[in-house]
Amino acid sequence: MKQITLKKLVMTALLAALAVVCSPLSIPVGISKCFPAQHFVNIIGGVFLGPWYAMAAAFVTSLCRVLMGTGTIMAFPGSMIGAFLAGLLYRKLKKLPFAYAGELFGTAVLGGLTAFVLATQFMGKEAALFTYVPPFFLSSLSGTVIAAILIPALKKAGVDRFFREDARQTQKSAGDTAPAKE
Repeated sequence: MKQITLKKLVMTALLAALAVVCSPLSIPVGISKCFPAQHFVNIIGGVFLGPWYAMAAAFVTSLCRVLMGTGTIMAFPGSMIGAFLAGLLYRKLKKLPFAYAGELFGTAVLGGLTAFVLATQFMGKEAALFTYVPPFFLSSLSGTVIAAILIPALKKAGVDRFFREDARQTQKSAGDTAPAKE
């Protein structure tokens, strides 16, 4: 079990690093920045690592981007909610389209509405209720398209088996040490 956790932590750090390295690849869209790398990383994390690790990668990425000056506080709600929802829906329903929908809805709608609250209540900005939804949707959509291309290739390469085989090995090892039934 420790080996699986270590692999997931390392993969989480690698995904966050990938998203941070790709952070200069952003496109201004209205009052927001379109950052597709964050969203494809969210989906990859959600599918291969699960909701909590995906959300952790999104948090680390957002924190690094804010500290480096390549992102704003608005990066937190959309990326974290989208990553968590993508991972949760994929874990429960086991179909990639649900992970994509979770990222889109979580980032654009839930993240956009949360960003509105942050902007108006904590940053002193005036904005309409759905101000952040369209730019968050465009950003998330671009990353989702990239993920829809990359994830099937990653699955074909065996990335998902990388975690499953260790889980089976761990269960088998745990079964070997269990006391024999008489």
